[in-house]
Amino acid sequence: MNQSFTKDKSGKVVLWQAPNRALLGWAAFALLSYLTHSQLLGLIGTTFLLAWAFLELFQGVNYFRRLLGLIILIFIIRSLFR
Repeated sequence: MNQSFTKDKSGKVVLWQAPNRALLGWAAFALLSYLTHSQLLGLIGTTFLLAWAFLELFQGVNYFRRLLGLIILIFIIRSLFR
């Protein structure tokens, strides 16, 4: 596999891309949870973020995005044991 840390398969540098549905869902539910102080909405938002992290970890366009998914996944799992 000839892929650098920040380049995709076609050789373009990819650090930013438009958010997918899972990331938009997390942002929406995190905001709603903050505004309403609802733990259920926060849990739903975390589930969206967990889905996004798994997608990035296994289907990220480059190693940077995959590492980002792994870091977020570690933080989510760590927060479960606090």
